[in-house]
Amino acid sequence: MRVFVTGGTGLIGSAVVAELLGNGHTVLALARSDASAQAVEAAGAEPLPGGLADLDVLRSGAAQADGVIHLAFGNDFSSSEALARNVAEETAALTTLGEELVGSDRPLVTVSGTPRVPGRASTEADPVPADGPVGGRSRTVTAVLGLASRGVRSMSVRMPRTVHHEGTGGFAGLLTDIARQSGISGYPGDGTQRWPAVHALDAAVLFRLALEQAKAGTVWHAVADEGDKVGDIAAVIGRRLGLPVESVPEETYGPLGPIFQADQPSSSTRTRQALGWEPEHPGLLEDLENIQP
Repeated sequence: MRVFVTGGTGLIGSAVVAELLGNGHTVLALARSDASAQAVEAAGAEPLPGGLADLDVLRSGAAQADGVIHLAFGNDFSSSEALARNVAEETAALTTLGEELVGSDRPLVTVSGTPRVPGRASTEADPVPADGPVGGRSRTVTAVLGLASRGVRSMSVRMPRTVHHEGTGGFAGLLTDIARQSGISGYPGDGTQRWPAVHALDAAVLFRLALEQAKAGTVWHAVADEGDKVGDIAAVIGRRLGLPVESVPEETYGPLGPIFQADQPSSSTRTRQALGWEPEHPGLLEDLENIQP
């Protein structure tokens, strides 16, 4: 299968590209800079110059492919306005990709986050919230799933709050970055709230399985660790960096503060049973031992 991938040079995307190439697929990857194009070529894929805002380029990439995996998302989380711009850009991109695939029965695999369900681990059957800082993203993904009725084999792989590899990535990576800057390995609240996690290489396998096997309109959870306590995450970060571990105000994390504060464990039981996905790589707390002082 020839697969068009957006976000193919990121932490998750580079793992997905390698997984696809290692399993007999070819990859056309969106590349927004010369450095990204070089990285794509070095991985063995073909670059398509352009960014997520270049809708004609996205349309061309989808037209050339047997399927699409969308992973790109803006990385500016500095304010609510910046986050809203990221969501709006992604909405336009996914709308364009979906319209290009209507009536083709080709797969469109997109990404969202695992939802929070008070009092228990969320499952694939739970809806994603349409409110909050990234509610617009959830509404867009729901619309993509609706394309199943228009001849698109659309599906959503929900990612946990931390996708990690060699001690970096996801919300735990943000905690590490903030700890380096502030001199404190902080966490909001009392630290007992739980975040699900997955190794990037395990997540990549799930994206491939969904592309190859999943039915239209389906939802999958890329969850390996159902829920690691944020206080435990901060403790490993603090020990690796030689910093004190303390509770800090929710406002420390800007627009992501309410999400960081929330208890949000998640399950992948249905995903494992239906697609035969089984994570094999280290869990988050073990992987964070790779953090270098």
